[in-house]
Amino acid sequence: MLRTESPAWAACLSSPGHGAGPRARGLEKAQQQLQEEVRQVSGQLLEERKKRETHEALARRLQKRVLLLTKERDGMRAILGSYDSELTQAEYSPQLTRRLREAEDMVQKVHAHSTEMEAQLSQALEELGGQKQRADTLEMELKMLKSQPSCAEPSFPFCREEVDSLRLKVEELERERSRLEQENTTLEMQLERRALQGDYDQSKTKVLHMTLNPTSVAKQRQREERDRLQEECERLRGLLLTLERSSSVPTDLEAVAGLPSSKEVAELRKQVESAELKNQRLKEVFQSKIQEFRKACYTLTGYQVDVTTEGQYRLTSQYAEHKADCLVFKATGPSGSKMQLLETEFSRSVPELIELHLLQQDSIPAFLSSLTLELFSRQTTA
Repeated sequence: MLRTESPAWAACLSSPGHGAGPRARGLEKAQQQLQEEVRQVSGQLLEERKKRETHEALARRLQKRVLLLTKERDGMRAILGSYDSELTQAEYSPQLTRRLREAEDMVQKVHAHSTEMEAQLSQALEELGGQKQRADTLEMELKMLKSQPSCAEPSFPFCREEVDSLRLKVEELERERSRLEQENTTLEMQLERRALQGDYDQSKTKVLHMTLNPTSVAKQRQREERDRLQEECERLRGLLLTLERSSSVPTDLEAVAGLPSSKEVAELRKQVESAELKNQRLKEVFQSKIQEFRKACYTLTGYQVDVTTEGQYRLTSQYAEHKADCLVFKATGPSGSKMQLLETEFSRSVPELIELHLLQQDSIPAFLSSLTLELFSRQTTA
């Protein structure tokens, strides 16, 4: 049915007492309502068209079926008529009588089925007519709804400009809100980082200082060292002024300045070179011992231990199927007394061992041993 009520945008346009801003908002709201109604009517129109097509197909099938049943009925009548014309009254037998009765029953059933099909066909045709009328009505409503916004646009051209300006302002406010959210997230991350580094809120936290605070002692030593260096700088400045004023360099400059002699400097350089050489040799020895220790651990335990970052250790089994199959542990607690297994792609493949040995038994060695046996059995049975 056609809608006779006035749309919402007509009421908005007919009130001249409102400001431009409320008119624009009312017009935009009415436009949204009209668009929603257009979408609903379009959906109903498509649905009605589908129903109409379904009923048309059903009507065609029923017509074909009625035609076939009519032909079958006419054929049965012709057969019965031929029997009646060929046989006389004396030639009828009980078998022919039974067949005649069966044929008459079949004809009656065909008549009943044909009547039923005709009734269904008429009902389908009536529904089809109603669907066509409803589809035409919906098409008229759709055309009217599409023509209504176009009639309102020429009367109020300034409303579109105000709507565009308001939309631009909303987009600008959205960008500002996104920027403020990013800044808020950055500040929260900085606060968390500072909290992890030991920072605190002085207005909420009370700090107790020890009488023999190591920090105070270190600051005192730093002040004494600074004073000593300042005195040394003043003494060297005075010596520099003395050298600039005098034309000759005194022979006892080293004694006056308190600097070491050239022999002492050469001896100190030799000692430094010897210490550096010794340090280099110690590094080489330590490196070889470390490699030897890692090889021994790999041979004895079956796991190669690598330090990825500070406090994180990567374990790779010698029975691993792929090079990327590894476990990553993170040291937690005081001085790394506890280890925590981090999630990796390889650790997700052994949830049963993690549940049993780490969560229930709380034993990392048992977990590593079970994992070694599991990988070894895979290689030997493969």
